[in-house]
Amino acid sequence: MTEKTFRTPCGVIHYWTNEFSPAHPALVFLPGLTADHRLFDKQVAAFQDKYRVLVWDAPGHGASRPFRLEFSLADKAGYLREILRQEKIERPILVGQSMGGYVAQCYMDQFPDSAVGFISIDSAPLKREYITAAELWLLKRTEPMYRAFPWKLLALCGSRGCAVSVDGRRLMNDMMSSFDRDEYCRLAGHGFRILAEAIEQGRPYDIPCPTLLICGIKDRAGSAKRYNKSWARRAGLPILWVDAAGHNSNCDQPEIVNRAIETFIKERGEHHGV
Repeated sequence: MTEKTFRTPCGVIHYWTNEFSPAHPALVFLPGLTADHRLFDKQVAAFQDKYRVLVWDAPGHGASRPFRLEFSLADKAGYLREILRQEKIERPILVGQSMGGYVAQCYMDQFPDSAVGFISIDSAPLKREYITAAELWLLKRTEPMYRAFPWKLLALCGSRGCAVSVDGRRLMNDMMSSFDRDEYCRLAGHGFRILAEAIEQGRPYDIPCPTLLICGIKDRAGSAKRYNKSWARRAGLPILWVDAAGHNSNCDQPEIVNRAIETFIKERGEHHGV
């Protein structure tokens, strides 16, 4: 994997990719809010010798700092589009965890013919019909709520609230430790605010490609489990419930999630001649 950069008006985005034949599927991994590219280390290790792989530090995360928090979710999807063009990745499989899944849906809404597959890991639908007015109100007020907590308690809740395994909690703690309290609260507040604004737009956010939902049975982040149950039922999407996994199910149970990704790729290939 080679580290590369893409310059935007708000800052420089860092991402990592490998060189692989364009005849093979391309996997684009999109970490969740406050997590950096390390969230997908186990997936990158499993697939980098088999497929084209790209993973980024989203704007304001990891190496993609400093970064002015003056962008929308649509802007973020646009940055991703330009990075994929820069890398000549035309029709990827988007794998988004939590906020990364929202980025993927926004990307597909703007560029409907540009993805051949979508795997949502502990994320939720962007469609307005799934979320209540109270939940939207709270999303816009995340920053002051987070600032009400002492930093040590907030960091502890963040790591334990996202993962149930020792390795998963350690990784989340390491990623959170890269921020100071002010930076973390500002980034989280901005992320949830632009998410609420994107939902309020009431766009279709249709998913025009094969999709797999993955959710940890012990996911306690917000209403993720409720959203996924409703999403799978109402949209008729397949869902994998992962035992002994929390909100970062790909970290808690990487072998299970990796097998699901591999199966998804093979099934898509059989149906599309890849």
